[in-house]
Formats: sequence, C-alpha cells, structure tokens
Amino acid sequence: MSDKQPTLAEIKERREIATRRIKEDTGIDQDMIKNIVHGFYAKVREDDMLGPVFEEKVENWDTHLDRMVMFWSSVALATGNYDGRPMQKHMPLKITRHHFDRWLQLFAQTLSEYCDEPAAKHFMERALRIASSFEVGIAAHNGVILSKGERYDPVASWAPK
Repeated sequence: MSDKQPTLAEIKERREIATRRIKEDTGIDQDMIKNIVHGFYAKVREDDMLGPVFEEKVENWDTHLDRMVMFWSSVALATGNYDGRPMQKHMPLKITRHHFDRWLQLFAQTLSEYCDEPAAKHFMERALRIASSFEVGIAAHNGVILSKGERYDPVASWAPK
C-alpha cells in the first residue's frame, strides 16, 4: 500500500470518471437535478409544516435554489460543485423527526415526477442518509444523543439538568 497522496489532477480525473459512471448508470444530469430542486422547493414552500421553516430562513430564493442545485450535483453526481457547510446552517433550526419525515416524503414525490427508478433510487439513498445525519446532528446540537435507530422528538417541557 502506497502512502503517496493523489495529486489534484488525479483527484479531478477520478471525480470525472465517477460522475460519468453515475450519469450512465442512472440517467441523472444537470437538467434533471435543476428540475428536481425547483420542483421540490415549490412543494416545500407550499407545505404547511416545512414552508414556514424555509420562509423564515431563506432570504433570496433564486440564490438558495442555485446553491441547492450545486449541492445536489455534488451529492448525486460527485461533481464537487458545492463547498458549503449545510449541517451548520440546519443546527439552530427548531425541527424534529417529523420535519425530516415530511422532507423525505415531498422529496420522494418530486422524484416520482421527474425521474425514473434508477435515478430516483440513487437520489433517495442519498436523501435518507442526509436526513438521518442532519437529524442526529441537530439532536446533538440540542444536547440530545440519539442511540442507533432512535429519532429526535424533543419534548418542550423537558430540559437537561
């Protein structure tokens, strides 16, 4: 085993190969990602549970949508287009497992409208991991350590001593 780190050129080449393979295997491309992101956030904005959370935090929807297209491009196609810190932005939000469940439900609905099964499966696998990771992170941010399989559902009257 070599201790030699890959060069930036090698990393770029590997990323391009991975992106090409994902596109070939799933049919996902930038247009599909843009359609999914825009369709999904149209649903989110109209949703009674998620809409108010996003409306309170998103100052410029065009900028947010562009950022989310870059995020999902990085997540779904391994493009490396996104370099933000999404966990940090979500940690202070007052959201629970119910918000994540609704987010996943709307995302799955959107996928069924914009892509076929290989692409939908690819996106959904990643969305489930993201939701789980964010839920654990937000719980920890609020002083709650979740056990494996446990969900974050704070009780307003409870506080650590």
